Amino acid sequence: MTVIRLAPAVGDAFPDTFLALVTATGLRGRTPWPGTTAALAELERRCAEGSWLPADERDPRIAAWHTAYRSFGTNPRRIRPSVDALGRRLAKKGALPRINPAVDTYNAVSVRHGLPAGAFDLARVAGDIAIRYADGTESFTPLGAPDTVENPGAGEIVYTDATGVLTRHWNHRDAHRTRVTEDSTDVVFVLETVLGARDGHLVETAAGELAELLAPHADRTAVDHLDTSRPQVAVGR
Repeated sequence: MTVIRLAPAVGDAFPDTFLALVTATGLRGRTPWPGTTAALAELERRCAEGSWLPADERDPRIAAWHTAYRSFGTNPRRIRPSVDALGRRLAKKGALPRINPAVDTYNAVSVRHGLPAGAFDLARVAGDIAIRYADGTESFTPLGAPDTVENPGAGEIVYTDATGVLTRHWNHRDAHRTRVTEDSTDVVFVLETVLGARDGHLVETAAGELAELLAPHADRTAVDHLDTSRPQVAVGR
């Protein structure tokens, strides 16, 4: 089991933080996922015809993350929250990236609901995971850049395990080490908001949709929630 913790200092600074943790065990990432294919196609079709557009920084769901980023010294128009970057890409290019079924699934749910999402391959996580302020000594190897090492600045909110940083700028970019691939079998997916009172129900709905899309391709799925009243959750086998 892996314990995921919200550090008290982050909870104090963002008391309305609310996360859904969707754990899938026994994932089969090398088979067709028609539900995900259909979900992506629907988003792209609706965007193309103008019946729906992804949330942008004028939307409270995205604006709240811009405010959060600025609070720990990150310029959100230069280093964007993941959902903001994905939505802008869809609006500009008319398509979302195709990475692998599991990643494509959480990207679709993220953009559909305007919520940042990420995932970690639990087999590659070392020890427990904390959402905390960086102290400036940690190291981070960005997704897709295995030979690059960065050092988050002190005060930046990061996900960490016992070895290093798993996500920079709270939800901007994941680490290469814990990336989800076609061969990942045990994965925890994260959906999050800093407007829990306003959007907690949206996070719950999105988590349910994500679990439903994952279920045909996993031995087991489970949904847990993390907030300041329940600041740690054990996930995985």
